Amino acid sequence: MTKFADLNLSPKVLKAVEETGYETPTPIQAGAIPPALEGRDVLGIAQTGTGKTASFTLPMITKLARGRARARMPRSLVLAPTRELAMQVAENFDAYAKHVKLSKALLIGGVSFKEQETLLDKGVDVLIATPGRLLDHFERGKLLLSGVEIMVVDEADRMLDMGFIPDIERIFQITQTSRKQTLFFSATMAPEIERITRTFLNDPAKIEVARAATTGENIAQSVVMFRASRRDRAATEKRKLLRQVIDAEGEGCTNAIVFCNRKTDVDVVAKSLKKYGYNAAPIHGDLDQSTRMATLASFREGQLRFLVASDVAARGLDIPAVSHVFNYDVPSHAEDYVHRIGRTGRAGRSGVAVMICSTADERNLEDVERLIKSDIPRAGGAPDEAPTPEEAAEEKPKKSRSSRSRKKKDEAQKPAEAGQDAAPAGEREEGPARPPEVPVKAEGGESDGSPRGRSRGGRGRGRGDDDDRGPTGPKVVGMGDHLPGFIEKSFEERLAS
Repeated sequence: MTKFADLNLSPKVLKAVEETGYETPTPIQAGAIPPALEGRDVLGIAQTGTGKTASFTLPMITKLARGRARARMPRSLVLAPTRELAMQVAENFDAYAKHVKLSKALLIGGVSFKEQETLLDKGVDVLIATPGRLLDHFERGKLLLSGVEIMVVDEADRMLDMGFIPDIERIFQITQTSRKQTLFFSATMAPEIERITRTFLNDPAKIEVARAATTGENIAQSVVMFRASRRDRAATEKRKLLRQVIDAEGEGCTNAIVFCNRKTDVDVVAKSLKKYGYNAAPIHGDLDQSTRMATLASFREGQLRFLVASDVAARGLDIPAVSHVFNYDVPSHAEDYVHRIGRTGRAGRSGVAVMICSTADERNLEDVERLIKSDIPRAGGAPDEAPTPEEAAEEKPKKSRSSRSRKKKDEAQKPAEAGQDAAPAGEREEGPARPPEVPVKAEGGESDGSPRGRSRGGRGRGRGDDDDRGPTGPKVVGMGDHLPGFIEKSFEERLAS
């Protein structure tokens, strides 16, 4: 069996690896580290949770141990799609390079440009960045990429999903003259990713330790089919089903990540879990960086049991002891399912992944099963009982002003035989009360004697001529048996003026 000592890593790096407790490299590490140390380009394809980060950090530290960086000219560059993944890579460098004098800088959003510029001015050996923030510094003239010797693209398929491919291509072109080596890692190989590797990688050593888009065999997967009893109860019943699924796992669920497709659902689900006594907190892209970091730290340290997340947290969370992953929604992109459940069952541990599939998500479920080339076992179903008063209150819609006014109008128009007299005092029983007659002056300046009669050009007659208020005269077309009071009132005010 291959050991880290067999991979030609520097003694200082080996010492740091031993201090972290690792002795045997994972398949992707054993396959990628030797060609990376030789200076070859590397194309690594492996599912999430297999140790891809150490596959490039260990050889980079060994190679960068000799040399010194110049101001604003980093010697190596690591691109990550999210802040969380960039922070995770930085933590790996801190752990494995503690016996080597290497400087690093982290360029991510949520941190002031001034602080990052100060680090760049001193010169860094390792620059870890998200594409957007990196290009921001480059366009400001605060960063030169002409000294990059090693470039790493981590989670390339996630870069594709987030629309970073144009930025990646631009960065490749900027570093083309100085870059000597490229290490490219991805969990899946979409056609666009293959095009980039053919364009920018030079005869890479391809290491594929698992079929693209496969899930770990140590993860017990299941899906609960959900059908709401009524459309207006769907959200409440789905949240209740989530709580039932969590409770069914019992004490075996020591901690878990709950994934939602939409940021709004992340907040609602986290709030609902907290309301019912579950120790939960949300994390998504709209939260400020300090809140996200504090929430992640709390989850890592075991102070927080349930982390409700959007796909911003599907990558880069290296928390080995996550026991469960609950997919509140079937992911819209089938590849995200692989990355979501990859948060559990890490480092050889067993894990559990449970997904809730509503009727609208069944097509997405088919896409997931087609991608992983296996059927996910079905388990359980939706709750049959009606929601409790607390649950119903979560979904109680707020009445609009228009609906309240319609309700008042309907009550005012109920017939007398229903036992409710909606008419004001002095009104005839045959119909709504007639407003007082207001004489209207004719063109000659004198009243024509007809109630609310129109006299402009002789085109109209007073409503007294053909009103439906009494037994005589035809009904007003389109108004039923009476004319609504608010229309009469508006006519009175206009005619009186």
